[in-house]
Amino acid sequence: MGITSTESRWRRWLSPLVYLSSNWLSLTGVVVITTATVLWLFLLPTTLRGETAHPYVGIFAFLLLPAVFFSGLVLIPLGIWWRRRSALPVSFPPLDFHNVELRRLVAFVGVTTIANFIIGSQVTYAAVNYMDSVTFCGLTCHRVMKPEYTAHQNSPHARVARVACHIGPGASWFVRSKLSGTGQVFAMLFDTYPRPIPVPVHDLRPARETCETCHWPEKFDANRLNVIATFAEDEANTMTQTVLLMKIGGGMHGSGIHGKHMGPGVTVRYAASDEERQKIPWIEYSDKYGTTIYVSPGSKPENARGLPIRQMDCIDCHNRPTHTFQLPERAVDEALAAGSISAVLPFAKKEGVSVLRSAYASTEEAAARIPRSFVAYYQQAYPSIYQQHKAEIENSARSLLAIYRRNVFPSMNVTWGTYPNNIGHTDFPGCFRCHDGNHTSASGSSITQDCSACHNMIAVEESSPKILSDLGISEKDTLDPNPVR
Repeated sequence: MGITSTESRWRRWLSPLVYLSSNWLSLTGVVVITTATVLWLFLLPTTLRGETAHPYVGIFAFLLLPAVFFSGLVLIPLGIWWRRRSALPVSFPPLDFHNVELRRLVAFVGVTTIANFIIGSQVTYAAVNYMDSVTFCGLTCHRVMKPEYTAHQNSPHARVARVACHIGPGASWFVRSKLSGTGQVFAMLFDTYPRPIPVPVHDLRPARETCETCHWPEKFDANRLNVIATFAEDEANTMTQTVLLMKIGGGMHGSGIHGKHMGPGVTVRYAASDEERQKIPWIEYSDKYGTTIYVSPGSKPENARGLPIRQMDCIDCHNRPTHTFQLPERAVDEALAAGSISAVLPFAKKEGVSVLRSAYASTEEAAARIPRSFVAYYQQAYPSIYQQHKAEIENSARSLLAIYRRNVFPSMNVTWGTYPNNIGHTDFPGCFRCHDGNHTSASGSSITQDCSACHNMIAVEESSPKILSDLGISEKDTLDPNPVR
């Protein structure tokens, strides 16, 4: 059977590839691919999980290995192009399946193409999953994200994947997060990232599309008893308790804290005059009765025109639902309540807070000085107590250091109070950013500052609140100094 002109042209085009593929650059690409494939087989159990226990194993398995693999794929056509620049022979071996070299080449290309497709797609998918993991975000960029990662590991959402809150479902936000992450990678590589990381995150996905997939607003929460334990800075570390009946509300009833802010037909918009959203001069409240605008003293409704206006959602109050940083007083209260700092030690609260608030140039300096300073206090001021309670003092000193390591990161300029928590109004303005009694409307009404609007104060800093004994709640059942989160 004769060869048509089309077949002749096809063979004339393909014949040189057999010759051109035999060069050192293309063969190097084959070796690189083979090496990456062997390493991939060794790391297969890790890559199938999509996440590793050690961040540097993850960097190798999901970032470096795919880069090596695809580099080998690039070298093969690059070698063909490079050799093509030299003089070609006048004729090539016949291009048919009687040619042994051609059969070997076709078999090799077919098998390796299928294998490369499987391997490449698998490692790429695993790499994307890994880059969405808590391990990658918290430990790979360990200096940048160490504060947030540490806070996350000690939070109520410690077992919730980062991607579930920061990205959520859907392709559009997935793509936006990757584009945003590219800039962050370059900032880390060139050491141009800010210290500390600024908050709030202005391009964060709205809470109604992430938080509300678990905490749905239609669910009604009844009143909740909140017991706050506080220890005085006296010799006995005297404990008092405040009992609040929190009016959580919500649901379709429009009552309580959640109902008034997020209930049916309620929309709250505001304008903040600072990047941190701590100063709010303009508020617009809309419900079934109409719309009212409140402004702070010295402001005018038209002043909001030059400020970004934001519709209020969950994170405007719950701004640290996971990445919460404590103040030393609250952290020491919690440790005393839990027993990790011994309350029998004289002035444990006062001395613990004093040691934590001292200035340390680095985490390493704090690790050396905090335990030593706390122990030295009892050695000098209470030598007999030191001899009797040496183990408790040393354990308490270690707990103080753990508190510091959870909340202060000198390399990122994160110290006590760097990141305010808007829940409550004791340590930071929080609720009082709006409920200060000074935001008034054109008719003269103001946003209430009445305590009973959000909670009933059943007991305030009492040593043994009667309400707790009436309810049959013992002291050890209420040692939770954390305010409502």
